[in-house]
Amino acid sequence: ILEAIEDREPGLFALIEYWIIEPSAARRARQQSTLVRFHNVRWFETLAEIQNRVRGVIFSNELLDAMPVHPFAWNSPVRRWEEMGVTTSGESFAWTRLEQPTISPPQFPDTLLDVLPDGYVVELSPAATQWWRDAAAALGQGRLLTIDYGGTLEEMLSPGRTAGTVRAYSQHRVSTDVLADPGGQDITAHVNFFEIQRAGQTAGLRTEAFTTQSQFLTGIARELWTRTGSWPKNQVRQFQTLTHPEHLGRPFRVLIQSR
Repeated sequence: ILEAIEDREPGLFALIEYWIIEPSAARRARQQSTLVRFHNVRWFETLAEIQNRVRGVIFSNELLDAMPVHPFAWNSPVRRWEEMGVTTSGESFAWTRLEQPTISPPQFPDTLLDVLPDGYVVELSPAATQWWRDAAAALGQGRLLTIDYGGTLEEMLSPGRTAGTVRAYSQHRVSTDVLADPGGQDITAHVNFFEIQRAGQTAGLRTEAFTTQSQFLTGIARELWTRTGSWPKNQVRQFQTLTHPEHLGRPFRVLIQSR
């Protein structure tokens, strides 16, 4: 991003600072080594350090889907949401239903609960919602943007997704056995953009767009094409990978809010 702005918008590059929120000291050191030639980069440990100081854009890519989630399973016979925790089974981990939830269960209308199948799983992520609130508080003026897997409330409650959206990835292969090989898999869950969008609006932000990555990038590309003309073939292939519905175009969503 810094190289692109420096190359294409040198006037803008001379005016901006690039701030990185990185809690890990080890990662900060690696980032500082990578970006050593850039003198307009600053680091902070938390969003609280820059509260109401940002005049520009706060953005994240595949951050919210890595936040911790609380899975809840619907117990249809007793009409109750039961939080799922983790226990041991021999030498392995296994799911178990907690006697008492650690956070407030999902809130859905009775008309929806009447048709939910027994064992239907949804996830709540208070951490993701809180991060968005903190980012909104840091934004004095400008835009808050995220690109991530996820969908609306209706999409999250798809009849074909009865086991929830928690997935594990290892070497680009997906698995639903997220408790296997602890520490050896990346664990993610789809972002509930309904909750994220509502949190931003409650914090005083205005929603400018909620769209697919394909639509978002196509709009940018259209503007670039009118200014620069056609792209080389390798850039066209990269663009197609990012926008094609069978690749990354449809699963990724873009939410933009502003103050």
